[in-house]
Amino acid sequence: MTSFEYSKWDGSQEFTPQSADRIFDQIGEHLLDYGEHLLPNLEDWEEEHPEVIEMLIKRGLVEKDEEGRFHITPRGVRRVENKALEELFLLGEKGQSGKHDTATRGPGETKHEESRPYEYGDPVSNLDLHGTLRNALARQGGGTPVGITNDDLEVYDTEYQAACATVVLLDMSGSMSRFGKFGQAKKVALAMNSLVRDRYRGDFLQVVGFYTYATPLSERELLYSAPKPVSIFDPRVHLRIPLDNPPSFVPEHFTNIQAGLQFARRVLRRQPAQNKQIITITDGEPTAHVEGREVVLVYPPAEKTARITLQEVRRCANEGIHLASFALIEDYFYLDLVNFVEQMARVSGGVAAYCNADDLGNMIIDSFVAGRRRRRTM
Repeated sequence: MTSFEYSKWDGSQEFTPQSADRIFDQIGEHLLDYGEHLLPNLEDWEEEHPEVIEMLIKRGLVEKDEEGRFHITPRGVRRVENKALEELFLLGEKGQSGKHDTATRGPGETKHEESRPYEYGDPVSNLDLHGTLRNALARQGGGTPVGITNDDLEVYDTEYQAACATVVLLDMSGSMSRFGKFGQAKKVALAMNSLVRDRYRGDFLQVVGFYTYATPLSERELLYSAPKPVSIFDPRVHLRIPLDNPPSFVPEHFTNIQAGLQFARRVLRRQPAQNKQIITITDGEPTAHVEGREVVLVYPPAEKTARITLQEVRRCANEGIHLASFALIEDYFYLDLVNFVEQMARVSGGVAAYCNADDLGNMIIDSFVAGRRRRRTM
């Protein structure tokens, strides 16, 4: 059995940049579970170990604002994202990273070693210079200058790389705090930011958190995010919250999948990408929906809320958006959720799957890659 021995850092040990990176990686792991609630702890660290905080700042991983509050820098956020992606691929050993092809030929980014004669409309950027010169020299029998004609031109063949616009809907309702579900789901979303940024640069990706409402999350906001705390414990709830003039207290821990889908559909409508998809990660049936200018909160889950949510699912499908829904199942209490995501799949013609938090990452990555291959039909 592996054993560990810990001792308090007394200042005599050398603190290196590599040590700062390791400490930051530990901070990143805690940020997955606790979000921005962890950041005030750095102020305590600064008092107890100022040299540690100083090195983190020098490494460009954390920073202090004018009011003395700590924040994770863009470089720090990207380190957490890259680490999340690395761990997902190490866990699954999937090996399908990189670009993924469609069956359609066209001006993509992946060049084959083989080249072919130029045809009208081929992009000049795919010109095979060596093959073209070889053809010209063979035709004129050597010598200089080399005269090149259209018949000499060769271009690399390519596979069409279909740009894809994706919205990841991340459940931030109160129940996501159980069993480490939210930390794992957030880790997957962070990993996807890294994947798209580094390997699918022509793609669009937006993460949207949904709870009582729905809101887009920047990369830093995603890292800082946490499930909404349960704020009312009544066995039955039926509340109407005006959107234009909400009260000072609004329970935010409900599950408004409809609002998330509606927001995602509007985002994707503005994107020119040929392939569009919504990936939903949730652990509960919908318990909130929008009616007119009100948010309706209902518990236990009601048939009307499910029906209105499925109407939004159908709108997404009618606009050519592929839907993939993932239900996080940790015990038999969630079997009704399985039924609901299967209804989403039937209505949209998409896919539904259920898994535990540990298996979520590879399933989401597989779904994302499959969605990129899909040709949009309308």
